[in-house]
Amino acid sequence: MLAELIMVGTELLLGEVIDTNSAYLAQRLAELGVDLYYVSRVGDNRKRIAQLIQQAHQRADLVIISGGLGPTADDLTKEAAADAFGLELVLCEDALAEIEEHFHRLGRSMSENNRRQAYLPAGGKALSNPKGTAPGVLLELPEGKAVIMLPGVPVELKAIMEDSVIPYIRQVLGEENGAVIYSRILRFYGLGESAIDDMVQDIIAAQTNPTIAPYAGSGEVRLRITAKAANECEAIELIEPVEKQLLERLGPYFYGYGDEGLEIVVSRLLLAQKQTVAVAESCTGGLISHKLTNVPGSSGYYMQGAVTYSNAAKTAVLGVDPQILAEHGAVSGQTARAMAEGVRKWAGTDIGLSVTGIAGPGGGTAAKPVGLVYFGISYPGGTKAFRRQFAGDRLLVKQRTALAALDILRRHLLGILEEGLED
Repeated sequence: MLAELIMVGTELLLGEVIDTNSAYLAQRLAELGVDLYYVSRVGDNRKRIAQLIQQAHQRADLVIISGGLGPTADDLTKEAAADAFGLELVLCEDALAEIEEHFHRLGRSMSENNRRQAYLPAGGKALSNPKGTAPGVLLELPEGKAVIMLPGVPVELKAIMEDSVIPYIRQVLGEENGAVIYSRILRFYGLGESAIDDMVQDIIAAQTNPTIAPYAGSGEVRLRITAKAANECEAIELIEPVEKQLLERLGPYFYGYGDEGLEIVVSRLLLAQKQTVAVAESCTGGLISHKLTNVPGSSGYYMQGAVTYSNAAKTAVLGVDPQILAEHGAVSGQTARAMAEGVRKWAGTDIGLSVTGIAGPGGGTAAKPVGLVYFGISYPGGTKAFRRQFAGDRLLVKQRTALAALDILRRHLLGILEEGLED
C-alpha cells in the first residue's frame, strides 16, 4: 500500500504552528508497513486543497488529510474533497447525534455552526471522535483507493487514528495480501544509527520477511521488525528469531519496546526492586524529574528533586563543598559526585542522581565546551561519575542529557553500569 499525507492549514505555512501530525502519521504508517513517498502542506484554500487531493489520489492508494474539519468558514477540507471527486455534501445523522451528545456531556448548547461538521462527502463514513466535535471521514473510492480526513488537533487526530484508521488499514492490508502485517519496535540508547547499522548490517541485508528498518530519534535508535504472515501468531514466530539475533549483538543498548520511553522502563525497574531515587539537576532545570514523575505511580520511587543552578544553591541545598567548586568548577566529575551524594543524603533515598553541564549557547571554553555534561549516581555501594559531550542547541542538549541520565540509572538498576571517571 502506498500512502500520501496532506496537512491543511494556513498557520502551517506561516510557521505559526509546528506540524507534528505528519511525523506521527508517518511513524504509524511505517510501523504498519505502508510506504509513504509524499507529504504536502496547503493553506485554507478550497481550490488548492481540491487540486492537491486529486494529485495525491492519482499517486497513492491511501490519502490521509489532517486539518480543516472544524466548524468555521475557513475549515474547507470536506468541501474540497467533495469538489475533487464531484460529490455532494450530505448530512450524516449519526455524526450529528454524536456531536450533540458531546455538547450534552459538557453541559453546553451546540452552536449552529457545529452542525456543518456533520456534513460529509456523499458515500463517506463518519469516524467517531472521542476527544472533540469533528468526526473523521473515510471516503472509499474505486480501484480500492481511499481518502481519510482527520482533525488537525493532535489529540483528536491520534484518537481517531488509533481507534478507527489503523484497524481499517490493517484490514485492507490483510485483504490485499491474504495475510496480516505485524511490526515490533525495539528501542536502543547509547549508540548512533550508523553504529547500529554497522553492527547488524548483515542481518538487515539477509532479511526479506521479516524486514528490518532503523529509525533515529533524539539520542536513541529504533529498529522496526515487520513480518507478513497468515495470522499474527505466525508473524510473531517469524519476528522472534530475528529479534534474538539483534539483541545478541545490541543487548546492552536495548531498553524497551514500542512506545515505551526510558522513563517508563526505569520506573518499572525501580518499582520492581523497591528502590527510591532523588535527583539533583543543574543544566536540565528539572527535566529529569519531569520525565520520572510523568509516569503514573511515580510516587512509589521518586522522593524529591532539587534544581541547584547556582554554585550557592549546590552548597546550601546539597552540601557541595565550596572547595570542590573552587578547584574543579561546577561542571566537573567531582561536583557531579558531590551533588549525587548530597541529594541522596538530603532525601534519604536509595539512589541519588545528578547532572551538571553547559547547555549553551554561551558559557563554553576550550577546556569545557558547550554540550559538556557530567553525571553522578550515588548508591549504598559507592558513587560514580560520567562525562558526556552532546551536540545541538540548548534544548537538544537538555533533552539528550535527561535521556543519558535515565540510561545511567537504568544500567545501574540492571547491574551493567560501566566504571565511572577516576578522581
